[in-house]
Amino acid sequence: MPRRDYEDDPNAPKANSLVPAASAVVVDDAGRVLLQRRTDNGMWALPGGVMELGESIAQCAVRETLEETGITVEITGIVGTYTNPGHVFAYDDGEVRQEFSICLLARPTGGTLRASDESFEVAWFAPEAIDDLPMVSSIRKRLNDWRADAGPAIR
Repeated sequence: MPRRDYEDDPNAPKANSLVPAASAVVVDDAGRVLLQRRTDNGMWALPGGVMELGESIAQCAVRETLEETGITVEITGIVGTYTNPGHVFAYDDGEVRQEFSICLLARPTGGTLRASDESFEVAWFAPEAIDDLPMVSSIRKRLNDWRADAGPAIR
């Protein structure tokens, strides 16, 4: 289901749902970060998605990373909590979701890199190589927070 991201846009539609979600900054032993190019907006992003009933936020990040990238991970920390009420996702079915996302830090433990129905490209990037990639500002913020290494952020 295609979506459109709005961040602090006065013309954004009003949110009608709030859904817990997780994303993961997955960093390998070489210091590279795992990104996926999303099928719904064509932008590079962290693996992540909606938390399901019966799972923890960490389990959500692990599951979503595996589903979207083929990589199994272990959660090692937290990058930050992102709850900007001015950041909404509008979906074609009429849902307008307010952001509520916990971004976790993870390391790969196995798997095989592959795209999915949610990602048409998946790759490892050196931190300095991500600056010119097309991505929404909220994902870039998470990556910048991780690179700043200032401890968990609440945003």
